[in-house]
Amino acid sequence: MITCFIRYEIDPFKKDAFAEYARAWGQVIPRNGVDLIGYFAPHEGSATTAYGVYNIESLAAYEAYRTRLAADPLGQANFDFARRERLFVKEDRVFLKNVSLPHGPKVAP
Repeated sequence: MITCFIRYEIDPFKKDAFAEYARAWGQVIPRNGVDLIGYFAPHEGSATTAYGVYNIESLAAYEAYRTRLAADPLGQANFDFARRERLFVKEDRVFLKNVSLPHGPKVAP
């Protein structure tokens, strides 16, 4: 299993539009077979950094997912929405593997 981290640099005046974009992916990504962890928008600190995070089995599975996503009508509409709104200044994608598992139990403070 690998985790994809998408780092977005967004227009700080378009946080609401980014939230709309993220909610749409909340429907599209899982129905196309990927374990969506979530989309994260600026809250405190940077007003321009946002993330999308999901788990996928492999890079081969990622390529198949991207093909399904491109054919999904709501996925296409969301890509078009982002372009039309010019939501992103920059977008970077990195795939990481969790090497700290298994984690120990959480201890109450």
